[in-house]
Amino acid sequence: MDPVRRRELTRFGAPVAFLAAVTVAVLLVKAGLNHGSGTHTDTVGLPTTTAAATTQATTTNKLVLTGTQTSTATTAPGAQYYVIQSGDTLGAIAAKYNTTVDQLLTLNPSVDPNALQPGVRIRVG
Repeated sequence: MDPVRRRELTRFGAPVAFLAAVTVAVLLVKAGLNHGSGTHTDTVGLPTTTAAATTQATTTNKLVLTGTQTSTATTAPGAQYYVIQSGDTLGAIAAKYNTTVDQLLTLNPSVDPNALQPGVRIRVG
């Protein structure tokens, strides 16, 4: 091979190989930090029961709700919940749902922001 051609290949090939290696390393680190959270649904849609429906179910015992769970507890209509994953922080969850950490703590007073437990369901909206 011609020495000039070899120098030209080395001059451009080495940086390209380095950038490819760095890109692969960054992608591997990012995938490890995400723990695959992009491959599953984090939000949980829960059925809500209004006070009127609960009262009606108690008094008549004939109310049938198909495809939902009945509950005596009344939840806020349109409430959204998130199941905490390993490595989550309240700041990251707040950013994901366009809210603040203070708002999350207001909605979830029993949550310790310094000791989030994976699998715990918190209200985000």
